[in-house]
Amino acid sequence: MPTQNSFFNRISIIGLGLMGGSWGLALKKHGFSGALVGCDRPEVLSRALAARAIDEGAEDPAEAARNADLVILAAPVGAILDLLPPLKRVLSPRALVTDVGSTKRLICERAREAFGDAPLFLGGHPLAGKELSGFENADPALFENARYALTPLSPDHLADQRVKAFSGLVEAVGGRPFLSDASHHDRAVAYLSHLPQLLSTALSSLIAEQSSEDFLPLELAGAGFRDVTRIAESPYAVWRDICLTNIENIQSALELLIEKLEAVKLHLSDRELEREFKQALRLRERLRKLK
Repeated sequence: MPTQNSFFNRISIIGLGLMGGSWGLALKKHGFSGALVGCDRPEVLSRALAARAIDEGAEDPAEAARNADLVILAAPVGAILDLLPPLKRVLSPRALVTDVGSTKRLICERAREAFGDAPLFLGGHPLAGKELSGFENADPALFENARYALTPLSPDHLADQRVKAFSGLVEAVGGRPFLSDASHHDRAVAYLSHLPQLLSTALSSLIAEQSSEDFLPLELAGAGFRDVTRIAESPYAVWRDICLTNIENIQSALELLIEKLEAVKLHLSDRELEREFKQALRLRERLRKLK
């Protein structure tokens, strides 16, 4: 359970969508008794205040961040990049700034340019998303048992008490911190997050085209198709910035996937296809053993 400490008595959450709203609800659920300040549009602030996800609301990011000990940037990646430089003028040099962006390299580079080491920036990426967005889908249990990537600008920052306090806060709301540098993070999520999203989106788009042109009744779609296409409900507004800020890694992943699909196509009628099934099964077994 989060306890009050000299680091985070006032937390500001910029953006109260799925991630930011869930952070507010999770902190409240787990006993944070300091001040929680939210920043978003008036109608979102009203819902967040009514749900007691925040204590105070502000429409201006600078106003929300002023006097904060911890600032969580829970906006789309492009908005996070735009927010970092102007926040320097209002933040205490003793503050910690973190984010929830799905790509890290450009965000960390911008933070280093904007802040240096004061305030301190710690990249963050909770691997706990849903295909649905908005405060109405926020969940106080969103981070429970979920990996939460942390990408410090320098290995030396791991010894900073603010970084240790935030890692403890992640654990307090049920998350499992995972340390990485920004470049390795972005390559990994290109394969493990961004590629699955684009595969699901492309498959759904293909079936949408085929079902309108040919006799392809969706009534025959089984559970497997629904599972694979579930994340196709994710909004383009979120994924536009992710693709733009991780384009080289995503392109490399897509090229290898295309090669793999070509190999599957080539071996549909021979036993080489069995190798792909066995290799896929071994990966699934590894995933089941991960905790």
